[in-house]
Amino acid sequence: MKTGIDSISFDVAKIHLPIKTLAKARNIEPEKLEKGLGLIKMTLPDLHQDSVVFAANALTKLIQENNLNFSEIARIYVGTESSIDSSKPISSFLIALMEQKFGENILSECDVVDFTFACIGGVDALQNCLDYVKLNSTKKAIVVTTDFAKYDLNSTGEYTQGAGALAMLITSDPRIIAFDNNWATSTKGVFDFFKPYRTISKKAITGNSTNEPWFDNLEDEIEIHKDQPVFDGQYSNQCYMDRIRNAYFSLKKLKNTNETIYKSWESIIMHLPYAFQGRRMLSEIYALDAENKMISGDEDATEYQNKLKGISKSEDFQNFVHNKLMPAELASSLIGNLYTGSIFMGLLSTLSHFYDTAKEITDSKFGFLAYGSGSKSKVFEGTIQPDWRAAIAGIKLFETLEESFEIDFPTYEKLHKKEQKQSIQLPKKEWVLDRIEKEIPNLLGARYYKWID
Repeated sequence: MKTGIDSISFDVAKIHLPIKTLAKARNIEPEKLEKGLGLIKMTLPDLHQDSVVFAANALTKLIQENNLNFSEIARIYVGTESSIDSSKPISSFLIALMEQKFGENILSECDVVDFTFACIGGVDALQNCLDYVKLNSTKKAIVVTTDFAKYDLNSTGEYTQGAGALAMLITSDPRIIAFDNNWATSTKGVFDFFKPYRTISKKAITGNSTNEPWFDNLEDEIEIHKDQPVFDGQYSNQCYMDRIRNAYFSLKKLKNTNETIYKSWESIIMHLPYAFQGRRMLSEIYALDAENKMISGDEDATEYQNKLKGISKSEDFQNFVHNKLMPAELASSLIGNLYTGSIFMGLLSTLSHFYDTAKEITDSKFGFLAYGSGSKSKVFEGTIQPDWRAAIAGIKLFETLEESFEIDFPTYEKLHKKEQKQSIQLPKKEWVLDRIEKEIPNLLGARYYKWID
């Protein structure tokens, strides 16, 4: 029995800042970001949006567009690193909102949970749901990825920001893609990118050294949460390369083959924190698994890196990039980093590109190289199914992205600093964050959402 993705929907932030505008404000040569990293726009949440809103919008579209029978939905699993609560998962918010819109208790027997492992949490949720459907072929599962990639102003990650969600229906006999059983993993506990709990002494805030209560905080240290991560970009890139290389060659062992795996892949779908990350990271695997091995791994470090640079600039590798990686980069250039959703937006971008260019890819094999900081990679494969065109016909990914509203740099900074007091665009036919409880003691911080027609 085949299992995989039967349908996909998405919701991306509807406002954006052109990368050229950011580059000029930061005294960066625009071509360095546009041609060097493949960045064109970065999307940003409006005032009424958060990770729950994006997830609920994508899920609502999936339900409505597929006329889903709620009794068949056995689980809704969420991949995210943008949780809005340290205890209550986003998936529990989704259950409440779907019942708010479609009917009380319609999902009361549905299992929900969030998966958190940086950018690979959505892939973990997918693998889990695939296993479930294999054992329960009449049931359906839904994987939702939702994130807001936010970085400090003037940081080296600032130009990779993005926001949005995807929802995917996981079934037996799927219309879009069926996944193979071989999944290879490489894991190592590192600090390449993380979002720690941070503290500041109460005295530094109040000027009072006697630890008197401050806004109901009795502790001498005040805990601070920031959406922005602590990261080392160069080290994170090395961890990315190490994990995907190890997982890739583990897949070769699982498949018990000496053939060059990537040659069998029509397209390669990778986690893309920025559009050209994949092409920058893949030259090593490309060289190591070539029919005529281009590098041995026995070279000293300098010689090894020099060979990789030469390979990455070669005509053969550039053709490889254009044929197998470029379609997944197109949407990333217009959105920015979606963290857990990045790899799935790469899939949707590729499918949409082939749909728009009338390329037939039925029975083609796609390779997936997932990565999450901390760090872990999973490498796996899927086969495109005969009904893929019908399944994505109404999605219109690139047409939707073209409708994004451009903001100016002062507005961007006000949004980032949370100084913006009104939504930039009026919401329509979407979920919004309605209010956050500030008065009732046993509900302080509770977030409430509503649907806007």
